[in-house]
Amino acid sequence: MIEVTTREKIFIDFIKENQNYFYRIAFFHVKDEDVAMDIVQEAIVKAFQKRYTLRKIDFIKTWFYRILLNECNLYFRKNKKILFIPDYEFYENKLSIKDQTDQNDLYDAIDGLNPKLKTIVILYFFEGMKLEEISKITHTNLSTVKSRLYKALDILKIKMEAI
Repeated sequence: MIEVTTREKIFIDFIKENQNYFYRIAFFHVKDEDVAMDIVQEAIVKAFQKRYTLRKIDFIKTWFYRILLNECNLYFRKNKKILFIPDYEFYENKLSIKDQTDQNDLYDAIDGLNPKLKTIVILYFFEGMKLEEISKITHTNLSTVKSRLYKALDILKIKMEAI
């Protein structure tokens, strides 16, 4: 029988509890269900292989999200010529047609942001992370994260008003 350490149990529990969030972040970046699942799987494998490099288990969330975002960026570097067409069925719910159109316009506007701005918007609004967490995940100063968030919101406001 294989003995699981406390550290490994925390890691496994963290992955199990948050796999839907990981998928959602990857999907927001790549707009392809299968690719998003592959990215999450690769991030989990890499994180598990390097789990001993995590100095404090309390920082597992920021540590893993950094690995996940690096995997998304790696995918884009390897696949620069791919055109992504958003799959809006993923976002469908019981909204009215006008609300669905507005929601699709918003997703398009977010998708059109610079990747650094897009990442901050996704982590802040869709994952509910605090700016301090985003700062740690992206290895960016807190003031830079704040300014990027405000810049993204200004761009989104202009794009949405134009629609």
